[in-house]
Amino acid sequence: MLQIYNSFLRAKQVFVPLTEGKINMYVCGITVYDYLHLGHARMMIVFDIITRHLRAAGFDLRYVRNITDIDDKIIRRAAENGEDFRSLTKRFIDAMNEDCAALNVLPPDDEPRATDYIDQIIVMIEKLVDNGYAYRADNGDVYYAVKQFEPYGRLSDQDPADLRSGSRVEIDEAKRDPLDFVLWKAAKEGEPSWQSPWGDGRPGWHIECSAMSTELLGTHFDIHGGGMDLKFPHHENEIAQSCGSTGDDFVNVWIHNGFVQIDDEKMSKSLGNFFTVRDILKYFHPEEVRYFIVAGHYRSPLNYSDQELKSSRAALGRLYTALRDQDIVSPSADETYTERFVAAMDDDFNTPEALAVLFDLSRAVNRARDDDETTLAASLAALLKQLGDRLGLLQLNPDDYLKSARPDAKTHGLSDKQIEEAIAQRNLARDEKRWDDADRLRKELADAGVILEDSAGTTTWRRE
Repeated sequence: MLQIYNSFLRAKQVFVPLTEGKINMYVCGITVYDYLHLGHARMMIVFDIITRHLRAAGFDLRYVRNITDIDDKIIRRAAENGEDFRSLTKRFIDAMNEDCAALNVLPPDDEPRATDYIDQIIVMIEKLVDNGYAYRADNGDVYYAVKQFEPYGRLSDQDPADLRSGSRVEIDEAKRDPLDFVLWKAAKEGEPSWQSPWGDGRPGWHIECSAMSTELLGTHFDIHGGGMDLKFPHHENEIAQSCGSTGDDFVNVWIHNGFVQIDDEKMSKSLGNFFTVRDILKYFHPEEVRYFIVAGHYRSPLNYSDQELKSSRAALGRLYTALRDQDIVSPSADETYTERFVAAMDDDFNTPEALAVLFDLSRAVNRARDDDETTLAASLAALLKQLGDRLGLLQLNPDDYLKSARPDAKTHGLSDKQIEEAIAQRNLARDEKRWDDADRLRKELADAGVILEDSAGTTTWRRE
């Protein structure tokens, strides 16, 4: 029985889709003015895993993840670079797709871009004006009137009065209430703009997601997700906009993933303490980054450090070692491991518990191999790979992963050929009973970060 923590209720609940067997899910994607950082990667991987599990559970899932390709940050960055905003966003969309592919993040079913939904955005704003939830200010901007939406603040569990006391109105704003937020921004010289009933301008950030989600998934759908930082004000504003314009319930279940932290402080561009995915992949294999994210529960803070990534490397090494030299066969018919894995994932996508099942399974593979039960070992290994795929892990050739060079490792100066030659020299020394030479060669390889494993008259190796 699938249970999901609903951020709106602040509790886990049994998940019941609006239509039996079908799920519609919308996730807020990224604003494309820079490269993906690790916080973005966590969101991408978390909802990729949720998608994989829901489909493995038999649901017909439609997964929509948007792209914000027009907003203040994009306009500023394009102006700084002296380029058209479309050129900027295309470059970073291409980079995002490259990074997602490296991290084994499957593409969503739909990836709408805000600039393709200007007409729908305008229609939604018109409905809000007609319904008394929005107004055109003296400066030409159109604002949402928060006082008109009584449930405002329920998602983030905040009292509008308390929010109001800590807010201030900028000098160039003409809003009636400090909490009111912009739906349509009047055109400024040199900025991109579109025609509208309120004059030339462009949409505010929040209205984009409301228009795209309801256009693609309807006015009431199953799951809306994103990073914890979006709960307020972005998702709070989405609820106000969508419910105010359609009169419907908008979303049944809200899912928010936790922050990535550096030294227990949130990773963010504004704090200048972020690492791009591309920077990290200079030193760590993409699957090690994915494992690092999978190893923490999606709602918990995740503290980044090189040591954590190295621990992920070691853990993946143990799992891939169990898969090494195994024939491709049908997965084991033993349902125990699968049942435990599914139970963990059905409990609010508990990936740490699911990984624990994979390690138990890898130990079973190794025991069967040691006992010369080759058929059993191969079928258990096939099950390990099958369940690993539900987390987006363990799909590489084991030797390719275990022997892959890591830029930060001591072995980066040794080629595969040099390692194989040293192993051949050691094996010859062993055959000739030159034990001191054999031990010396093994130690030299170990000092260089190459781990040898002798078994059944053969020697295999992996990089540390």
